[in-house]
Amino acid sequence: MEKTLDVKLAALKKDPASRVFILADAKDADMALGISSTGRNRDGRLRSIAEYRDQMRQIVSQGMVDIMLMSASTSEKLTVQERIFDVSAVTPAVRANDTTDIHVVRGSRYPQAPSQPFSTATLDHIQAGKSPCSQDERRLGANLGLYSLTFNNDPERDLDLLQAYKAFRLEAEEKYFNHFLEVFHPNVPTSVHGMAPEEIPYFINDHIVRLLAGVPSAARPRFLKIPYAGPKALEELCGYDSSIVVGILGGSAGTTHDAFALVHEAKRYGARVALFGRKINAAEDQISFVQFLRLVADDQILPVEAVKAYHGALQTLQIPPHRALDKDLELTSTFANYGSG
Repeated sequence: MEKTLDVKLAALKKDPASRVFILADAKDADMALGISSTGRNRDGRLRSIAEYRDQMRQIVSQGMVDIMLMSASTSEKLTVQERIFDVSAVTPAVRANDTTDIHVVRGSRYPQAPSQPFSTATLDHIQAGKSPCSQDERRLGANLGLYSLTFNNDPERDLDLLQAYKAFRLEAEEKYFNHFLEVFHPNVPTSVHGMAPEEIPYFINDHIVRLLAGVPSAARPRFLKIPYAGPKALEELCGYDSSIVVGILGGSAGTTHDAFALVHEAKRYGARVALFGRKINAAEDQISFVQFLRLVADDQILPVEAVKAYHGALQTLQIPPHRALDKDLELTSTFANYGSG
């Protein structure tokens, strides 16, 4: 079945000014947060992994996101065994590496230590659900992965990350595996990495452009995922090379207006992709939330009106909102690193 991701990336390649917009539901948090990754049901109980996966099935069936990002174990269940993506326009994707800064387990201090490269999943397991595997078996699973880098202005640590990414790219090209690249802001305090906060977005922009300058088109990421750091830095990156499709991450859970306004503003300044994890997972009703997020992304409704319409949908469904409408219309701060919130 034709995938909306492929259609939209083709449209952007033909015309970088195209208004198409790619949305992803990032439900790969079990590779970071452990048991709390699944979020809570309306009764306050932590969801089981089975319930977490059922939310994914519902959103894939809804068909309003372009990508469902999962852990390798979840993709084995939904992509390889259940084959739910065979009859869907949604593209399955898997987190291909899990650097130490996203090991946000209870009682740990890993997110505060400089990021180190690590990958639990293997490309064989992502593509086929087994290793070793034949070329035909590679078609059974996902063929898109998220690869993440967190630079900290530490020459030795950052070089280790780059070496690991180079090895990944070479293996991915050999196995015809596609990826998109996530670049976080530094995960250690600014006093350690020696940069003022206002320098960080440009440090990230330069890192992205510098590393991609040495990568031919056959091995490049299909798009980027970065924290939204304001119009100036985003416009700079988007304006540098129109062939680079830039996306933003949703950040920590906040108000509904935070999520809708983030998509609207990021699109205004050049982004054409948004990946939301906790904001979708924490929503009172994920299906309704994604519906209005899609409408905002497609320029069919403005953020404020979308928040009001979402609350109307909750009222119709008789689902109590987390916040009163006036509170949910507020804009609050969001954070740039994985471990915040």
